[in-house]
Amino acid sequence: MKTIDLNSDMGEGWGIYRMGDDAGMLKIVSSANIACGFHAGDPLVMHETVKRAGENGVAIGAHPSFLDLWGFGRRPIHGERPADIEKMIAYQIGALQGIAASLGHRVTHVKTHGSLGNMAAVDDELAAAVARAVAAVDRNLVLVVMPGMATERAGVNASLTLMREIYADRTYADNGNLTPRKEPGAVIHDAETAAARVLRMVEEQRIVTTSGKVIPVAIDSVCVHGDTPDSVTMARRVRAVLENAGYAVRPFAIR
Repeated sequence: MKTIDLNSDMGEGWGIYRMGDDAGMLKIVSSANIACGFHAGDPLVMHETVKRAGENGVAIGAHPSFLDLWGFGRRPIHGERPADIEKMIAYQIGALQGIAASLGHRVTHVKTHGSLGNMAAVDDELAAAVARAVAAVDRNLVLVVMPGMATERAGVNASLTLMREIYADRTYADNGNLTPRKEPGAVIHDAETAAARVLRMVEEQRIVTTSGKVIPVAIDSVCVHGDTPDSVTMARRVRAVLENAGYAVRPFAIR
C-alpha cells in the first residue's frame, strides 16, 4: 500500500493564549511539529500537546525557531552566528525531549519554523547549522526538509534521515521555496483546491510554482498549517482525498 505522512505545526499558544484547534488536528494528522518556546509554546502548552499527540498515536516532533515571540518566528533575523543557531536549536529540541520523556514518549523528528526554515532553505551555511544541531542532539532524529533546497542538501551531508515535505496551504516561488506570505495568493484557504493540488503533487512527485514552473521532487509528507481558522477542515479533506486515492496516512518517522 502507498503511504504518506500528514503533519501539522501545533502547540503554538502561550499562557492563556491559544492558536488553532490542536485537539481536532491531532485526530487527523500522523505527525505533530510542536513549538518549543522560542516563537510560541511554554512548558504547559508543550506538555498538553505532547500528551494529546501520544494519546492519538501521532509522532512528536520539535519545531524550533528564531527567538521571536513578538513576531511568531516569522520575522527574518540576520547576523546570528551559525554556531549560535546550533545552540538555539539544540536547546529547543532538548526542551521538548524533556517534556516528552516525562510523559513516556519520545521526540522523533525536527522541523524548523517560519523564517528560520525559509532562510535555511536558501542558505547553505544556515542549513548546515540546522543539520549539525540535529545530528549533535540525536542522529536518530528525522530532519524535515523542503525537497530540493539547502536543508535537504545539508541533511544528506550530515547523513540524517530526511522527511521531505510539501505544503497543502501554501504556494511556491520559482526557487522552490514558499511564496512569501505578504504576496497575494501565498496562502490557499479553500480545502477542495488544496486537497486536489496535494494529490497531484504526491502522485506526480513534483510541485508547480506560481509562474507555472514544474520542479520534480521527492515527497514523504504533506503539511497543513494549524494556525488558520479552517485548518482542521482542510486537513480532514486532504486526508480523505489521499486515502480515497489509495494512500495510508502513517507517521514517517516511526515506520
